[in-house]
Amino acid sequence: MPKDKIIAPTATEGLKALWGEKFFEEYRKRGDVVASFSKIHHHFTDAELSMALKRASFLTRKGKKGSYEYIQKHPYIEEKEDAKRKRVK
Repeated sequence: MPKDKIIAPTATEGLKALWGEKFFEEYRKRGDVVASFSKIHHHFTDAELSMALKRASFLTRKGKKGSYEYIQKHPYIEEKEDAKRKRVK
């Protein structure tokens, strides 16, 4: 999905979309994430973005408080629609 097509009503969904775009294949600072969202006209609050980064199970971080860098734990693999339906049942 091209970046200009990303629609994310929440920071959590936005992070997943960036992960799917291979954004986190290398270490990224919080400012890089904010800049990427700004390019596609998504502006989340500091608290919302910080919490989403902290809770993202597919990301790991390094650094000290206030200067964390984030990278993916594993590559993004798109789930098939059938697998999603099976989990819901």
